[in-house]
Amino acid sequence: MNEPPALSIRGLRRSFAQGGETIEVLKGVDLDVRRGEIVALLGPSGSGKSTLLQAAGLLEGGWSGSLSIDGVDVRGLDDRGRTAIRRQSLGFVYQFHHLLPDFSALENVVLPQLVAGSGLAEARRRAADLLGALGLAARLSHRPSQLSGGEQQRVAVARALATRPVLVLADEPTGNLDEATAQKVLASFLDLVRHEGSAALVATHNRALAARMDRIVELHEGQVQPVAQAVRVPG
Repeated sequence: MNEPPALSIRGLRRSFAQGGETIEVLKGVDLDVRRGEIVALLGPSGSGKSTLLQAAGLLEGGWSGSLSIDGVDVRGLDDRGRTAIRRQSLGFVYQFHHLLPDFSALENVVLPQLVAGSGLAEARRRAADLLGALGLAARLSHRPSQLSGGEQQRVAVARALATRPVLVLADEPTGNLDEATAQKVLASFLDLVRHEGSAALVATHNRALAARMDRIVELHEGQVQPVAQAVRVPG
């Protein structure tokens, strides 16, 4: 029996009221992200990429249509059910790292595992392994203020993968970094996601970064359209 997609969206619509008018941002989005697949979501600022990711991440309501995470239709779930899906099946990487400033790099990656029910020893081992894979083995005890921007974002990547999510949602994950650092962080992100076997939907406006991913789609006039099969760029 075939496994369900990590993410399956059909007819997703989302509108907002502004100045007495209704602005329709998503106009019937259809999108599947298969298990283990990394999909780039292209679109300029204001095209609705973040709105789509927020819906896919069960971070806000107000949308209509069909949305399933790992085969689970989330439409009928209450707040507790949606929280369980986010905790068990989803990981998030944002443009800004949002690390807890009073905790070390290791502790920032341990905490979501404890919330998900892991034991402390296993959570610490997992966090150290992930951070080591991202080149941060010597920085485990450092707090965010002691890390560079690229290092902070790598900790955020490790945190997103810590609970072995089926799907990682990344919203401009390198948008706050200079080009050279962005290339390095993205390479680390893609390598780790592929190694862990998670799927990922990565919103970006950078076509060069998108070309490193498995497939590219573009959000245009409220709908998702295929662009091209991406050619992976080494490094």
